Amino acid sequence: MVEPVQDQVHSPNRYTGNRIRRTEDPRLLAGRGMFIDDVEVPKMIEAAVLRSPLAHARIVSIDTSRARELPGVFDVITGKDLAAVAGQQPVIWLPIPEQRIAKTHALAVDRVRWVGQAVAAVVATDRYVAEDALELIDVEYEPLPVVADLDAALAPDAPKLYDDWPDNVSGSLTYSNGDADEAFASADLVVEGSFTHGRAMGCPLEPRGCIVNWDSFSDTLDLWLSTQAPNLARDLLCEVFGVPVHKIRIRTPDLGGGFGNKFDFYGEEVIAAVLSRRTGRPVKLVEDRSDSFVATGHSRDQRLDFEMALRSDGTILGLRGVSYGVLGGAFSTVGSGPPWASVLTCMGPYKIPNLDVTVKVVVTNRAPYGSYRGWGAPKGNIVHERLIEFAARELGMDRAEIRRKNFPAPEEFPYFSGAAFTFDSGRYADCLDLAMSKVEELGWRERQAQARAEGRSVGIGYSFHIEPSGYGPSRIMNLVGLQHSGFDEATVRMDSVGKVTVFSGQINMGQGTHTTYAQIAADALGVPMDDVVVVTGDTDSCPFTGYGTGGSRGAPLGGASILRASTRLRAKILRVAAELLEASPDDLEIENGEISVRGTTGKSVSTRDVGDAAYRRLLDRLPENEMPTLEEVDVFDPPNMATSYGCTVLLVEVDRESGMVSLLDCLQAHDCGTVINPMLVDGQLAGGLAQALGGALLEELVYDEEGQLKTASFMDYLLPTAMDIPPFQFFHQETPAPDIPGGVKGVGEAGTIAGVSLVASAVDDALSDLGVKVTRFPITPPRLLELIREAQSRKEGSA
Repeated sequence: MVEPVQDQVHSPNRYTGNRIRRTEDPRLLAGRGMFIDDVEVPKMIEAAVLRSPLAHARIVSIDTSRARELPGVFDVITGKDLAAVAGQQPVIWLPIPEQRIAKTHALAVDRVRWVGQAVAAVVATDRYVAEDALELIDVEYEPLPVVADLDAALAPDAPKLYDDWPDNVSGSLTYSNGDADEAFASADLVVEGSFTHGRAMGCPLEPRGCIVNWDSFSDTLDLWLSTQAPNLARDLLCEVFGVPVHKIRIRTPDLGGGFGNKFDFYGEEVIAAVLSRRTGRPVKLVEDRSDSFVATGHSRDQRLDFEMALRSDGTILGLRGVSYGVLGGAFSTVGSGPPWASVLTCMGPYKIPNLDVTVKVVVTNRAPYGSYRGWGAPKGNIVHERLIEFAARELGMDRAEIRRKNFPAPEEFPYFSGAAFTFDSGRYADCLDLAMSKVEELGWRERQAQARAEGRSVGIGYSFHIEPSGYGPSRIMNLVGLQHSGFDEATVRMDSVGKVTVFSGQINMGQGTHTTYAQIAADALGVPMDDVVVVTGDTDSCPFTGYGTGGSRGAPLGGASILRASTRLRAKILRVAAELLEASPDDLEIENGEISVRGTTGKSVSTRDVGDAAYRRLLDRLPENEMPTLEEVDVFDPPNMATSYGCTVLLVEVDRESGMVSLLDCLQAHDCGTVINPMLVDGQLAGGLAQALGGALLEELVYDEEGQLKTASFMDYLLPTAMDIPPFQFFHQETPAPDIPGGVKGVGEAGTIAGVSLVASAVDDALSDLGVKVTRFPITPPRLLELIREAQSRKEGSA
C-alpha cells in the first residue's frame, strides 16, 4: 500500500500540492487507449525481422529467393540493401574523449556480434506471412570466437570484436579531485569491495513498435512510434537518411510503459522506413516478446571495484576505483553514458575531498547496453552505500551516524561533488532523521527484536540516494559529451472562449504528465483545472524538447517552461481584462476563471470575455498596444540540474536454510522540492522501488560461454509480483530547487536508485552475526545460500 503524505509543506495553490487523480485514467480504464498495435493506417503491411542465432560470426551469404516467392511477401531486405540507403545507427552520448565507437547499421552487413542482431527483414500482407517467410531465408555463417563476458573481453589474448581496435576496451576516463594517494596513505581504515550488478532490462508491458509511411512523391516520412523522445527520433532519422527534419513527422500514441527502454533510437524504425520506401506502402513493425529480450536495450551490467579511506572517527577521506561497463557488440543511442554516470554518482551525498575514479567501457558479444530507469545512478549508489556500511561495521559505528557525519550542511550548497555534478540544495541530515524517526514510530526495531527472539533472521536496511534530475543545462551537457540539447519548450494558449491548451514535447508514459501539467497551468492562470487540456506526442503540433522524456525531466523542465509561459499569459489576460473593467492590471485577481478588482464584490469579467476580446471583437475591447490572440511560448534551459534525494529503509527476513529473502516493510523519506501531486509522486517512488527490488533479488539476463541468452523469456527472467513487493510508506520534506521555477525536482528514478543497495544492507543486518557482506546482484537464493554457508564455515573455523 501507499500511505498518505506526511510532514509536507502545504501549497497555497488550489491544485499544486494536492492529491488529484490522474486525468488520463478514465479513458485508459474504459479501454479507450490507443497503443502502437492499435493504430491502423490505409494500405498498411507488416514486417518481421530475422535475427542471428550466433553471438559472433561472419555472414558468408544470405539467400532470400525462397522468401521472396512466398505468396503475400512484398519485399525482403538484407544489411547490404539497407546500408546502400541508410547511415549507421547514431550515438548521442560520447562522454569519454578519444573513445572508439562501436557502430553498426540497423541490419548487420558482414558480421554479427550478438545473438539477436538483425540480419534481414521481410514485409508482407500481415505478420504471420512475414514470420513464415523468415524461415525461408538461408544464411550461411562462419562462426568466430566469442567474447562472452567482462573477464573474457579483458583477457590478454581475447578475440577482438573489431579488427581495427587494439583490444576490446572502447575507452576510459578518470575524474580526480584532491590527492587520493595521500588520503589513502594517511587513512586509519580502508574498506573495499568488488560489486557486480547483473544485466537487466526495463520490461515495459508493451513492446516497442512503429508504423512508417515514406511518401516518395513528397519525400516525407510519417511515423507512429512508441518513443519517449519524438524530437530526438526525428533528428536521428534525419541523420540516418539525410531527409530534412521538416519532412519528418513523429506521432506517439499511448505508451504501455517506457522505463528508458523507449528513449533509445532503434534499428527497427530504420528497417521499417527502408521497407516503406521500397514498397510504397506504410509498414508496421512491432516486436514480440522474444524480439524484446534480444533487441530492446539491456542495462545495469557492470563491475565496480572501489575502496574508501576513512579516519577512525568515521570521516571519509577518499574514494578510488574503477567502474567497468559491460557493453554489447555495438553501441546503443546512449553509448557509454550509463556506466559513465555511475562514476559521477559513486560519491553520493557525501563530502569526499579526494577522488580518483575511473570508468572503463568494454565491448562483448552481448546485446547493446541502453537506457533503463536510473541510468548509472543505481550502480553508483551501490558503491557509496555498501562501502559506508562496511566502514561502519569495521569502526563499530552506527550506520546512520557515519552517514550524518559526512553530509554537506545546507549552508554548503551548491556543493561540488568532485566529479562534474554540482548539487543544488539539500537538507540531507533532516531527511535521514525523518526516516529514522519513522522507523521508531512504526515499531520496526521492536518487530526485529521480537523476530530475533523467535529465532528468525530479520534485518533493517538503509540506503541514502541522490538523484541528479532535470537533465537539461545544454551547454554543460554538450561539454561532457551529449551530442544533443537538453532544454524544454512549451506553448500555453487560451482560446476565444477562455479555455486553455498546453502543448509540450514531453511524453506521457504512465507518470501522470498530463495531470501535473494541467495542475501547474491552472494554478498559474487562475482557471479551473477542467478548463485545461494538455497535448503531447506530435512533432508537427508540439514544441521541441531537447532530450525527450528521460533523466527525470518531465516535472522540473517541462513543468518549469509551462509555469513561465502561463505566468506571462496570465499577465496579458489581466491587461486585457483591465481594459474591460476600466481598472489597473495590478489591482486585478483571477480566481476560478473570473477576473475582478481585488477586495471588491463589484463587476467582474470571465476568461471567456477576455478570449472574445483577444480573438473576435477587438474594437474597444483589446488594448491598442496588445497583439491579438492569447498565447505564450517558453524555452527553459536550466543553469544547473536539480538534485532530489531520500533515505529508504527496508525490513526483511532471511531464511538461512533456503537463502530466500522476504520483504516485510519499506518506507522512504524523500525530498523532491515542491511536490506538485503527492499521489503521483508516491506512485513514482513505489514503482521505482518495485523495479529496483526486482533487480536486487530476481532479474538477470544470463549469458553462457557461447554468448547465448539463457533467460530469454519470463519463464526464466523473473519479475517481482504483487506477492513479492512489501507495503510502502512515503514521507516528504520540501526543499525547493533554487534553479527551477516553481522549485520542482525530479522524482522518476528515485526509488530505482536506492533499492539494490537497500536490500543488501537489510540482508547484511539480518545475518550480522555471520558477518555476511553482499556484493553481487541480484541476490538470488543460491548465491545468498553460498554466502551463508561460507560465513558459517568461517565462524566454525575460528571457534
